[in-house]
This record gives sequence, C-alpha cells and structure tokens, in this order.
Amino acid sequence: MLRLRDPIHGFIHLDPLEAALLGSRPVQRLRWIHQLGLTFLVFPGAEHSRFSHVLGALALAGRAIDGVLSKAPGLMSREEARVARRLVRAAALLHDVGHAPFSHSAEDRFVGGIDHEEMTRRLLSTGEVAELFARLGDGLELGAVIDLLAGRVAPERRFLAQIVSGELDVDKMDYLLRDSLFCGVRYGVYDLDRLIETLVTIVDPETGALGLGIEEGGVHAVEALILARYYMFTQVYFNVTGKALEHHLTEWLRAADRYWPDDPERFLAEDDHSTLAAMRADSNVHARAVVDRAHFPLAFETREHPSESEREEFDAALPALVERYGEGSLLIVRSAKDPHRLGPSRVLVATDGGGAEPLERASQFLRYLARIDRSRVYARPGIRDEVAATLRARLPH
Repeated sequence: MLRLRDPIHGFIHLDPLEAALLGSRPVQRLRWIHQLGLTFLVFPGAEHSRFSHVLGALALAGRAIDGVLSKAPGLMSREEARVARRLVRAAALLHDVGHAPFSHSAEDRFVGGIDHEEMTRRLLSTGEVAELFARLGDGLELGAVIDLLAGRVAPERRFLAQIVSGELDVDKMDYLLRDSLFCGVRYGVYDLDRLIETLVTIVDPETGALGLGIEEGGVHAVEALILARYYMFTQVYFNVTGKALEHHLTEWLRAADRYWPDDPERFLAEDDHSTLAAMRADSNVHARAVVDRAHFPLAFETREHPSESEREEFDAALPALVERYGEGSLLIVRSAKDPHRLGPSRVLVATDGGGAEPLERASQFLRYLARIDRSRVYARPGIRDEVAATLRARLPH
C-alpha cells in the first residue's frame, strides 16, 4: 500500500494497482497541468494541479461507494462490491488524464476535433496502462474502466458511473473544496460529510435505471453544494481578469496555429510548462499579455443575469464594434453557466414512502437560481476608453 497525505482528505491509501497507475506517465503528467488554468495569475495560491485533484477524487469515490453499498447490502456480492470499489476509484484517478495544457482554457484545440474524454480513452488504451491492469488488476479489467468513464454501464449499475461523472459526482465534490482552499476563498465550502452520508441508490421511475440520488435529509447538503458552485463560478471561475488571460491564451494559440496532438505519445509531451515556454519566446501581443500579465483592460460588461432583450442588444452592438476596431484589438468573452444544473440528468430524492421526486421539487431554494450569462468586452489600452464610451452610450449596464 502507498500512503499519501492530502490537504483536503488527509491520508489517502492506494493499493498496488492504484500506486502503479499513479506512477504512470499519463497520471504523472497531471502534475504539470494547473487545475484552474491561468487562474494562478489572479489568485496567487491557485498553483494546485490536476494531479492532486484526481487523488482527491479517488479518495471520495471510495467513500461514496462504501456509503451507498452499506445501505443496500443485497445489491452486490462481496466480490462484486470489492471489484466495483476498485473500479470507481481507478476511474476517478484516471478521469482527467486527457486534459490539455491549462485544463479547460483551450481544450477545443485538439487535432481532428477530438475532446479530452477521447484523449483520455486513447491514453488508457496504450500499452503502458494496459500492462499495469494485466499485471495488477486482480479482477479489475481496463476495459471496465474505459466503459465506466464513457458511461457504458448496465442500467442496474448506472450509479457506479454517476459516482465518477454525474450530477453528484466526486469530481465536483473535490474541485469545489480544493479550488476554494488554494484560491484562499470560502465560496466553495459545503458539508461534504453530510452529502456523502446521505447518498443512496434510487430507481429512476422514468428509465428504470438504478442511479445515484440523495436521501431527503441530504437535500440541504446538495443545496449547499450548488450554492458553493454558483459562487465559485461568479467569483473565481468567471473572474474578470482570469477570463481575459484565458482568451489571450486562445487567441495566441490561433495566431500560432498551435494544436494539441491527437496522438497519445506526442500529447504526453504537452503541458503548461511547454506551452508557457513557447509563449515566452513569442512577441505576439496575446502571448505577451499572458507572460507579462499585460492583458487588455475591461471596457464593458453586462449584468450576470441579463434579460433576453439586454442580451439581444449586446449581440447587435458587436458587429459594428468589431468592424470599427478590428478583431485583434478586442476580446469578446461570454461566460455562461447553469450552476444549479449539476449534469445532464436530474437528481432524485428518496422520499419516506419509498418513492422518488426530482430535487427541483424537493428544494424551494433551487427555484430561484438563474443562469449566469455575463458578457465582457476587453480592448487594447489605446482604445479602451473609446470602446467603453461607445458601449455605455448604446447599452444598459
């Protein structure tokens, strides 16, 4: 067993397969991928990596399945439960290996238009990872992990996939607490212990699948998670400076015609450090904006929750603005999220009578959360005041 100490979850114990996977190149590469992209240029403490995050997700996956299976002792045999526990932990450890440099900031730059989920599958299919499962799997097959990450599970085992990637998954549970800690804010804090304690399997009456839900007593814990996510998006993930730097990065990638390889072996050589090294050697205005932290200043921003008419007025003002000043002089950034929509499916709450109801019906609080949909215009310093005055004269603020 390998024992590691984590600032969020304390000691994390890894079995021989997990320890070997931790030492593999795809997972070790995550040490050099910032969890929050360029946010460390805004929040100095945000130096944490995808590597620490996947370790936290692994630890939480074990806790989640232990709690869920303890409430359904007849659901699996002891051997099935043992393999299922190792399955969700391994999947949680490996779920992010396909992330491009700076995480979500520029994940649309893969050759061939693939995404980071497909790159994860390709990395897991390499001989290095396959050999570890063949030698140390002890009943757990690599194919089962790949299928789980892709959501290819039997309806009666749907909850296993949802522990790793779903509405109440360990990914969200970990990143909110971890990002909050390292950014030095308290927005992402919620009652983790209560949330995990009230997780339960629930049959979805619409699909018949056995999914991951919450006991009635855990509704407020989920509400706290959602509110934490809402504030982390408004205060950290959609930070005004962070979004400017992120878009300077994407503009530089376009100008440099730089793409992330679709070949796993070549992809392993790409990380934040190699990308920053290339930017430091480039005189392009967007590269210098990031390296020198000399981003375009903000000229205008909409409200976080604009009305439909306000959104339409803003969109209508853009073509003339771009024509007048040129695309290279402006950054137009839209930051949109439904923080109360935890995933593609609904969260079910187990009722006292043995039934289930959607979380939206069980929670009064969720009915009042609106979509975040803020747009911003940044302009190079020489024209910033003129752009700001033009937009203020035409648009509400």
